[in-house]
Amino acid sequence: GPTCVLGIDLGTTSVKAALVTGTERGLVMAQSCSRETQAHSDSLEAAPQGMEQDVQKIIRALNECLAALPQQQLQRVTHIGISGQMHGVVFWKSDKGCKWSESGTGAAFEPDRVSHLVTWQDGRCSPTFLSSLPLPQSHVSLATGFGCATVYWYLKNSPDFLKAYDAAGTIQDYVVAMLCDLKKPLMSVQNAASWGYFNCRNKSWNTDILKKSGFPVHLLPEVGDPGSIAGRTTCAWHGIPKGAIVGIALGDFQCSVYSCLTERTDAVLNVSTSAQLTISMPLGFQPPEAPDPSSAVTYFPYFNGDYLAVAASLNGGNVLATFVGMVAQWTQELGLQVQESAIYPRIIQAALAQKHSKLSVHPTIFGERHLPEQLASVTSIGASELSLGHVTRALCRGIVENLCSMLPVQHLEEMGVRRILGSGSALARNEVLRQEVERIFPFPVVYGKDVDAAVGAAMVM
Repeated sequence: GPTCVLGIDLGTTSVKAALVTGTERGLVMAQSCSRETQAHSDSLEAAPQGMEQDVQKIIRALNECLAALPQQQLQRVTHIGISGQMHGVVFWKSDKGCKWSESGTGAAFEPDRVSHLVTWQDGRCSPTFLSSLPLPQSHVSLATGFGCATVYWYLKNSPDFLKAYDAAGTIQDYVVAMLCDLKKPLMSVQNAASWGYFNCRNKSWNTDILKKSGFPVHLLPEVGDPGSIAGRTTCAWHGIPKGAIVGIALGDFQCSVYSCLTERTDAVLNVSTSAQLTISMPLGFQPPEAPDPSSAVTYFPYFNGDYLAVAASLNGGNVLATFVGMVAQWTQELGLQVQESAIYPRIIQAALAQKHSKLSVHPTIFGERHLPEQLASVTSIGASELSLGHVTRALCRGIVENLCSMLPVQHLEEMGVRRILGSGSALARNEVLRQEVERIFPFPVVYGKDVDAAVGAAMVM
């Protein structure tokens, strides 16, 4: 049979595995499987701002995904591409990072001497703490949740914690290191840029700056180009033959874009937990030497030396989820019980009946990286527009307007954008959100070409 490529995405809430095969019509997803990780774990040291996940549970979900895929197709896998959540950091002991054991579907590994994953959503590094750190030589502004910032936090608040480990990386770097038995982790430029203190122009860490401040530079991974090979599998993992080629771990964001972006004149609008609006930069573009801290646009390293301009908002579907949670809590406080799953379709139906609302919602309840102190606000409140439909309509419009304020329509037109590819779970489930996208952006919007980081990771291979 035809050879297969396995794509894996280690997400914030779920793990996905996709088997991709080549056909005359191009690459086709043959099989896929996803499992919720339910890996959230309370951070004892950094509570309540800490956001950590249990690596054991993430790897268990990964093992369950692979065990559910057809064995005969796994046996034809020649290449493995892995992506995952960027910015976050996990620590491990390089010679004791995992334990391998035989299962019914072949060898599998479980984490051993491994810390929790401190995720991209972690809030332990306050603006005051970040301003006390040395200034990076990077085009990316440092933010809480970035790997190097988290290491600095441990250095100041819990230095003994770091002494137990001699390796660090993103969760996807950890999985690649375990599969290939790497003595020192290998990280792509994509993930390195998302950690801070990395210069994309010369592809190197700010070692001198870090050393001067006592940063444990021995924890930093080696860095390679996205799309390059990290190594080969050392065991027949879940029936995948020993010696399968494993790519260097990639950013989930770049892989999501790679799975759907075919024309340089397309912009990708993704609204899931958070929200992103992305365009390709011209060939040969180089980001500025230093970031503009007030700029809402970040330049992400992509593939083949290209960059993406990204307005990455921290406020997307999570804002709607918070609103639904608030409605559920209010009804509970009134002595009624309504499931959150029942509230979603009803508020959307109510909003569809209200085409216009003067109510103005600025929905940034989670702040933004370029404006971390900015919270949400509601203005133009009139007595006649307080229904659930009016509020939901205004909230959906606010989410899209906030993203549009970060990367304005005029800038998209100047960059030659001709259409928008709309993707993400929040857009797929919410017709009101789609209506607001089409009202605010003067381009054709194409839905259904959904982003898929696991498929993107496989396509890169």
